[in-house]
Amino acid sequence: MRQLSAQNGYSASTIRHMIEHWLLHPPYNTRDLSAHRYLIFDGTSFEQRRGIFAVMDAESFSVLYGAYNVSERSSDLHRFCSSLAQCELSPKSATVDGNQHLIKILRMLWPEIIIQRCLVHIQRQGLMWCRRNPKRTDAKHLRKLFLQVISIQTEADRDFFLAQVNEWEQQYGHRIASSPETGWIFSDLKRARSMLITALPDMFHYLYDPDIPKSTNGLEGYFARLKQKYWQHRGLAKRHRHSYFTGYLHLCPR
Repeated sequence: MRQLSAQNGYSASTIRHMIEHWLLHPPYNTRDLSAHRYLIFDGTSFEQRRGIFAVMDAESFSVLYGAYNVSERSSDLHRFCSSLAQCELSPKSATVDGNQHLIKILRMLWPEIIIQRCLVHIQRQGLMWCRRNPKRTDAKHLRKLFLQVISIQTEADRDFFLAQVNEWEQQYGHRIASSPETGWIFSDLKRARSMLITALPDMFHYLYDPDIPKSTNGLEGYFARLKQKYWQHRGLAKRHRHSYFTGYLHLCPR
């Protein structure tokens, strides 16, 4: 508190009263969001799979709206996205992770929206499911495909990648999909294959429109900074968390 007082020129008591005011009277979003066309959606958890979910403008990398105590279940995400629609949000594209509930809701609210799957999420999850040093030949080749995902810069790169995926699918994928084999390693390999095949139609929209981000990294970086600030407030009462995060998202959009 003394450090804040010295930095801002206010007395410690004045700063304390300002903080108490924001905690008791958090700001609410009433902005017109119609001008924002390229978006990033993502969330971060704090406890029991609930946390903050937010939408960021992909051109300015500023948070347009966020909410605390949100899970990534369908009911919470529908409520979140519906509130954006009420603020006249009319997006052209949304870059998202693989949450199918979110993708379904976005397409229901905005049928013309372009969904761009986050390539970093695809690569990270695929490599985890394939393991660092897979012993299976099919997993080794699939892992090599996932390593290429974030380096695709041109349509020629995309075509080469798709050809490799098709070759892998013909040699291994169909057998994996129909195999009765069980076990953790095989089940994860099956998940990796399914995720990639499902994501392919929405992986490369950024090649046709440079304003579409190919990852959610901008919002993930914002969450990292937010959490760093939050953990500095060790004495923040649990009842004040909602007000704290609401105020932070409103006052610190970047």
